[in-house]
Amino acid sequence: MNIYIGNLPYSITEDELRDLFATHGEVTSANIIIDRDSGRSKGFGFIEMPEKTSGESAISAINETDVQGRNVRVNEARPRPERRP
Repeated sequence: MNIYIGNLPYSITEDELRDLFATHGEVTSANIIIDRDSGRSKGFGFIEMPEKTSGESAISAINETDVQGRNVRVNEARPRPERRP
């Protein structure tokens, strides 16, 4: 299950994000989106969890909770629309 996390603090690391979700099940990847020009976090990222039940549990437990002073938004990631050439 691919999970979107928005409104992340800019200082959070991928390891900290992984640890936040690992209490709810196995995490196969954690990815914070970085701005190409500044090298700074864009304030959102994605978590991949192999089991849908663990992912749903993590979403309901973490959504709208305080993470390093910011209320994060967590939901199932939507597929990325295809770009036209």
